[in-house]
Amino acid sequence: MRQSEDTTVNNDGAREESLRMVSSQPLDSEPVSDEELRPHVLEGFIGQPRLKAQLQLFLDAARKREVPPDHILLAGPPGLGKTTLAMIVANELGVPIRVTSGPAIQHAGDLASILSSLDAGEVLFIDEIHRLPRPAEELLYIAMEDFRVDVMVGKGPGASSIPLTLPRFTVIGATTREGMLPSPLRARFGFTAHLDFYPHEELEKLIERSASVLGVELEEGAAHQLSLRSRGTPRIANRLLRRVRDWAIVHDLESVDVDAVTQALALYQIDSEGLDRLDIAVLQAICRNFNGGPVGLNNLSAMVGEESETVETVCEPYLVREGFLVRTPKGRVATAKAWRHLGLEPQDDVNKLF
Repeated sequence: MRQSEDTTVNNDGAREESLRMVSSQPLDSEPVSDEELRPHVLEGFIGQPRLKAQLQLFLDAARKREVPPDHILLAGPPGLGKTTLAMIVANELGVPIRVTSGPAIQHAGDLASILSSLDAGEVLFIDEIHRLPRPAEELLYIAMEDFRVDVMVGKGPGASSIPLTLPRFTVIGATTREGMLPSPLRARFGFTAHLDFYPHEELEKLIERSASVLGVELEEGAAHQLSLRSRGTPRIANRLLRRVRDWAIVHDLESVDVDAVTQALALYQIDSEGLDRLDIAVLQAICRNFNGGPVGLNNLSAMVGEESETVETVCEPYLVREGFLVRTPKGRVATAKAWRHLGLEPQDDVNKLF
C-alpha cells in the first residue's frame, strides 16, 4: 500500500459546503483534477452506459467524417464526471484540450484571446459555462456557429470591427445549472449529455478501480459499504476511499474490510446512509424540536446554527432525493424514513402521509 501524500486541511475562509466530506464540490485540500484516478478512454469510464453509447457514436461519426465533432454540452450535478468526459473526448480524438471556466473569463476580450489562439480541431473546455458574463456569451455564439470573432479596433466613434476567421474547433461546456444557460447558447450545442447519479452497483465498480490505482486492497463488502455512503457521486466515493486508505495506513492494515470502512467514516461522522453531522442536525431539529414539521427554512436554519442558504443548497437536495425530507408550501417535513433513521417512532400523522 502506497503512502498517502494528501492531507485534509480546512480553509477558514471556505464555504461550509467545501468543508464537508460528503460535498460533491472539490475540497481545497485535494487536486481538482484528481488526475491519477481519471480514466483516459471512454471504455474505461465507469457508469452512465447510455451516455457512453451516445458519445461513442457521436465521436466515431466525427472521426469517419474526418472533421471536428459538433459542440458538446455536459449537464448534471457536480462530481459525476463532466471534466473527466471532456478530457476523454480530447484523448479519443487525439487533439489538445484548452481548459478554462466561466468565472475565470471576466471580459469578452479574455474569451476572444483564447479563441484566437486555438488550433484546428482543438477542444475548448469551459467549466461552469453558465457563469460566463453576457458579453462573452454573445461572442461565443458567433464563434461556435460561424467560427469567427469580431475584433474591435480603436475607441469611440471611430472604432471599427474586424472579423477574424477561426479554425474549426469543438467547445465542450459543463454546467450544473442547465436552466441558467440562455437559449441561444444551448441551441449551438450539437450534443447534450445529461449525467445522472450513480447506483450503488456502478459506484462499487468505480471504487474497486480507484482502489487498485491507489494501491488499496479491499476485502469483500468494503466497496459496497463505501458506495452506500457516497451519495451516488464518484467524487465523494474517491474522497472517502482516500480517507479509508489513510485509516488503513495509520492502523497498519494490510487490507480494508467492512469494519475498517465503518470505523474510519464514523470518525468523520458519516453514517450508513451517507448523512453527515449537518444532515443529522437538520433531521433532528425537525423531528425533535418541531414534531416532524412543517417548519420554515429560517427557523430550521436558526435551530441548527447554519445560514439558510447552506441548509437549502447544501443539505436539502440529498435529503429530499433520498426521501428523508419533503418540501411543502408550509415548510419542511420529515418523512417516516427520517424518524426511523434517527431511531425515533414516527408520529401517526407522519405514517399516514408517507
